[in-house]
Amino acid sequence: MTSEAARYPYETPITAYGNGGFRFADMSHRGSVLCLPTGIYAWSASSIETIATADVDVLLSRLEAPITVLFGTGEKQVWPSPEIYAAFAQAGIGLEPMSTGAAARTYNILIAEKRPIAAALIAVP
Repeated sequence: MTSEAARYPYETPITAYGNGGFRFADMSHRGSVLCLPTGIYAWSASSIETIATADVDVLLSRLEAPITVLFGTGEKQVWPSPEIYAAFAQAGIGLEPMSTGAAARTYNILIAEKRPIAAALIAVP
């Protein structure tokens, strides 16, 4: 789930990750984040295993197709459940699972190129 207000109300690069959180826009946040075109939001996900369809629905409700979500699954790339893939497919939104580090780096490149992109990043230790 996310808080209603963006932690940072603009699209911005992730400047660091690790130690259970992220740095962006000269700010830091402990925990997972959603990086959306409307800003960066806190996200309650702590591991790919604990993510439910309801958590994904919160993310999808904030996005408009066509867009792709880079799904940072933690220290390693882990494939989400078939139910999560189905929810993205039904919404017409792409899903690219990868490690959190790879997702953060890819997100930074794509927003610099002004491409429509979002990232759901699970914090790593």
